[in-house]
Amino acid sequence: MTRTPDILCIGSVLWDVIGRSPSAMAFGADVPGRITRIPGGVALNIAMGLARFDLRVALLSALGTDPEGEELAAECRRMGLDTDFLYRSEDLPTDRYMAVEGANGLIAAIADAHSLEASGDKILRPLTDGRLGTAQTPYPGAVALDGNLTATLLQTIAEGAAFAAADLRIAPASPGKAERLLPFVASGRGTLYVNLEEAGLLCHTRFDSAPDAARALVARGALRALVTNGGKPCADADASGAVSACPPEVLVTRVTGAGDTFMAAHIAAELGGAAREAALEAALRAAAIHVSGEHPA
Repeated sequence: MTRTPDILCIGSVLWDVIGRSPSAMAFGADVPGRITRIPGGVALNIAMGLARFDLRVALLSALGTDPEGEELAAECRRMGLDTDFLYRSEDLPTDRYMAVEGANGLIAAIADAHSLEASGDKILRPLTDGRLGTAQTPYPGAVALDGNLTATLLQTIAEGAAFAAADLRIAPASPGKAERLLPFVASGRGTLYVNLEEAGLLCHTRFDSAPDAARALVARGALRALVTNGGKPCADADASGAVSACPPEVLVTRVTGAGDTFMAAHIAAELGGAAREAALEAALRAAAIHVSGEHPA
């Protein structure tokens, strides 16, 4: 691709292997269902969501040259995503994510992003070698970043010159990786997209509501924080104050990717000029459609 991207998506690009059952599941359950393999990873989920809004999206990640990597790269190009900046490794396999979902939600998941972590700052070379920017002329556009990168690399991004001019939008990838985003809170750089549990981990406390959590993150130093809370009100806070909105009521048929869909729709709305309240409502509608299964997984 030769067009300048509207946004960069940096982080995990992998295959999602998802097992879903219409039955409620408990520990050790063995039930009938469906198993699918689809393109996934936080960065790729966000990229796919952004592409639905006709935005030009470029991926920065690590992808193996194994058959799985070649197939995934081809699928990304088919969806209109720019793969020219991907770091392709002959030594590392393409990453994978595996999850089991029941009628009672996500039962368990394992994210194997070891190749992304092993690639380190190689995935960021386009931002310093002149293809997308240099140390003297940092990339000035929007960036969606996920917390599957190592803590060391995330700290470098939070404090480094390469992202000084970027509109950074950051997601933790999972509660287990939430504290990797602490450098962005400390540096006051970027917009955080977290759920209520992740907000509590970043603030080392528990919150009863998303508005309380969003305001607390800003009080701790975050530039801006969007906090979701399932079917309960979510919030968007910065130094000027907080706004909140309630998600539409829908029948939940899947949960994997809901947060990524929310983030993509919110970014797209704001890049399109929407005000804070309108962008928040647009993101909640998109996430509701996703969890209801109305759009293909």
